[in-house]
Amino acid sequence: MIFLLAGIVLILTGGLVSVAFWVPKLVNRVWLRELLGKRYPVIYVIYLANGPILLSAGLLLVWRYIIAH
Repeated sequence: MIFLLAGIVLILTGGLVSVAFWVPKLVNRVWLRELLGKRYPVIYVIYLANGPILLSAGLLLVWRYIIAH
């Protein structure tokens, strides 16, 4: 049961981060580019770590729970 709950939390978190990153009004990329300068590509690493990877991990946990039961 804990895997199912953890998977659902990861799916929701990863989905929200993914949507927030790609909706233009939620993340001001121009301001981030000015703030970070040459380090701006780090934003994509942070996005990948907190968006699709969390979403994928959540899907795997839920899938494993469903297969086990």
